[in-house]
Amino acid sequence: MIFESTPLKDAQIITLPAPSDHRGLFVKTFHDTTLKAAGIDFELKESYFSISKKDVIRGMHFQTPPYQHAKIVFCPQGAILDVIVDLRKNSATYGQYFAQELSQANHKAFYIPQGFAHGFRSLTDDAITYYLVTSEYERTCDTGIRYDSIGLDWGVEHPVISDRDLSFSRLQDFITPF
Repeated sequence: MIFESTPLKDAQIITLPAPSDHRGLFVKTFHDTTLKAAGIDFELKESYFSISKKDVIRGMHFQTPPYQHAKIVFCPQGAILDVIVDLRKNSATYGQYFAQELSQANHKAFYIPQGFAHGFRSLTDDAITYYLVTSEYERTCDTGIRYDSIGLDWGVEHPVISDRDLSFSRLQDFITPF
């Protein structure tokens, strides 16, 4: 695994090892010892994935305390523009976003610390977004901020987005619990 800093404090991009041969490809998505050596103490509690059509935007999601969580997110099929926003009020990068393409081709993953909102735009049809998460889903703490309130040009004129995601507060109106 290769770890790269991002402009947002504590968030990292991880290039996943992906050896290949005549049979195809093998990608290692989680290795506790390597993550800990890089300063990431990640206790896996839940894992899931979504499959999205091109130009779907999902986000910007997070869980509030006491069910907040860190995530490792990667895209084993297709490509996504993955986006994070720092919601930690005492962070030097509070309210800032960072975007990174994650794809089947580049084997990149995002390490997203607690206190960040997360979302993505699917750049291809049938893009799979896979999540490793440090807490279990808790409906009463599951929320988000509006995707179009963070200052990012998502690069799509007519995104496909859920009514739920459109109902979230704007970042400017959100009172952070982090």
